Amino acid sequence: MARSAQDYDESDVRIRPNRRGSRPRTKERPAHADAVTGRVLVVDRGRYTTLVRQGGERRVLAMRARELGRKGIVVGDEVHLVGDVSGDEGSLARIVRVSPRMTVLRRTADDTDPVERILVANADQLVVVTALANPEPRPRMIDRCLVAAYDAGMEPLLVLTKSDLADAAPFLEQYAPLDVRYVVTSRADGARTGVEELRALLAGRVSVLIGHSGVGKSTLVNALVPDALRAVGVVNDVTGRGRHTSSSAVALPLPDDDGWVIDTPGVRSFGLAHVDPARIISHFPDLEPGTAQCPRGCTHDEEECALGAWVDSGAAGPAGVSRLESLRRLLRSRSPGQGE
Repeated sequence: MARSAQDYDESDVRIRPNRRGSRPRTKERPAHADAVTGRVLVVDRGRYTTLVRQGGERRVLAMRARELGRKGIVVGDEVHLVGDVSGDEGSLARIVRVSPRMTVLRRTADDTDPVERILVANADQLVVVTALANPEPRPRMIDRCLVAAYDAGMEPLLVLTKSDLADAAPFLEQYAPLDVRYVVTSRADGARTGVEELRALLAGRVSVLIGHSGVGKSTLVNALVPDALRAVGVVNDVTGRGRHTSSSAVALPLPDDDGWVIDTPGVRSFGLAHVDPARIISHFPDLEPGTAQCPRGCTHDEEECALGAWVDSGAAGPAGVSRLESLRRLLRSRSPGQGE
């Protein structure tokens, strides 16, 4: 016989079974109040090597918890871990939270690629390493790195290696208007100069090193962090290019816990599809004042642009012409259907 609604009581409530169990579903996530904090040092095929200092410094291997979904985790991230956080061999913890990032360094494969790749998180200094010779410096690549640094809110630092092979002065003249800090290094007569000056500029900071293969980036890392043992490559005599020696980004603590350096694999390109073209001019502070007389809606790559006359007048300094060319190449490469 049929029963009325009044005839039901709580004992009659049934939870529909499902293949994952019979517990009622909930959107609430566990608080994980007991999670410990760590910094991601290495990312390798879904496993994250983290540094945990709570309860004694140790390396803890972890995986991403399912509740994080597809949220990316990169070197430099501050994360919260639960489970086996002992760091013992064979142990595996879970990353359950990622703290908000202070800075994010991004790049794309090229200027038309809509897919951003986050290189590192929470760094405050971008160290652009370039050789003065063997291989030859590429100023436009450096300009791209500077734009990416300014856009990410990071302070740039130029490190010029192999000054025993070429004079640094002509190259530095191009960047004098920007007042970018720089360090010149050399290994003449078997002695390494400039490293202590660089170490002082890295102290107490989180610095990302980026540059082409063969420019001496790994050699610098080995000098700064003696136990890093980063592989050192050579430059091809025919192509003038280096081979990739660092296969993944890795965060390394400087001696005496005086800051961090994050070494990255050598790059051949640095796409800026994630940077709004309208913002690029703001990252050329030596040229931006010359836009005051530009017509409304000026793209800064057209005949009516006032920048040409401003640079020709000498207002942007001796490097103004080359800097304007670099700016316009960047802007042109960001236009639909245009390549760099």
